[in-house]
Amino acid sequence: MKVDTILVFDFGGQYCHLIARRVRENHVYSEIVPYDTTTEEIVRLKEKFNIKGIILSGGPLEVYAESSPKLDKKILDLGIPILGIS
Repeated sequence: MKVDTILVFDFGGQYCHLIARRVRENHVYSEIVPYDTTTEEIVRLKEKFNIKGIILSGGPLEVYAESSPKLDKKILDLGIPILGIS
């Protein structure tokens, strides 16, 4: 049986681990993954976990900055609900 899971994308912010812990405190497993996780890697994780949602945990850089970390845009097409926290 697959475990219901929330993926927390770590963009380098200081609250990523706190977000994951809060999810777990609500009896939902969370897995922290790096911001550059690819769509293919998420598809592989779906074989192991029942991914119920994705949380994008903000980072220290401005989102429009040229050097800011970018999400693989194909992740948006997977049909998984996404919440962004800045």
